[in-house]
Amino acid sequence: MKLGVSTYSLFQALKSGEMDIMGVIDWIADQGGEHVEIVPLGFDLPGNLELADEIRLKAQSRGIEISNYAIGANFLTDSQEAYEQEIKRVKGEVDLAARLGVQRMRHDVASSEDRSIANFNKELERMAEACRQIADYASQYGIITSVENHGYFVQHSDRVQTLIQAVDRSNFRTTLDVGNFMCVDENSVAALKNNLPFASMVHVKDFYLRPSYQNPGTGWFQTLQGNHLRGAIVGHGDIDMKEVLRVIKSFGYDGFISLEFEGLEECKMGTMIGLQNIRRLWDDVE
Repeated sequence: MKLGVSTYSLFQALKSGEMDIMGVIDWIADQGGEHVEIVPLGFDLPGNLELADEIRLKAQSRGIEISNYAIGANFLTDSQEAYEQEIKRVKGEVDLAARLGVQRMRHDVASSEDRSIANFNKELERMAEACRQIADYASQYGIITSVENHGYFVQHSDRVQTLIQAVDRSNFRTTLDVGNFMCVDENSVAALKNNLPFASMVHVKDFYLRPSYQNPGTGWFQTLQGNHLRGAIVGHGDIDMKEVLRVIKSFGYDGFISLEFEGLEECKMGTMIGLQNIRRLWDDVE
């Protein structure tokens, strides 16, 4: 297991200007992180090849790997022209991922107001064809592309699996976020067991959960079925995190685990405590 941090965890500090991306890489290395996952929020990366080179060299100088490059995308466009343009744009992001020196890249697939299974089935081939083209393009660099379980439309564990099977490419898998299943009211441990065999890497995230009839107010958001979630420090929330890590460890997974913190607490503190908790719980489980 290689434990590291998504730059998204330090988004508060990036957005405020307290830290820049180089400072984030330094901070992760100082906490003993073995890798950094690059999510270009809070700093401008797409199209900035010089910054990509600087990030790669900075990580090398601190002795940590760049595990993954994660971007947004939506292939449910209004026209064929827009569809082809979005595929072309994401292929350009694959070039940037290669410049970063990564072997994994997550791109989103779709966003839709109609989140029904009927609409998912209707749009499946359109989504799959875009993912095939991008995976085929990424293969020249030895890059594994992936879909993450988020965005409500392609978030359930079975929908993620269905898309992976429809794409049918050995280098198209899933960035598996153990917390995000809760957004579609799936149990994190059960969904993890479903999708772990398809994971290119794992995100560890925690949430507080309250039922729909107990609206906690500001700082919370709703699940697909109207329950309430708030980001938590890993190990402090309502996910059975010890069992999550036991399942991952007993499966024999030895790849990248990336901590994602999106709680209300100060981001450096929340991320640091989360790292400590993952290490402690990992050592405690068989």
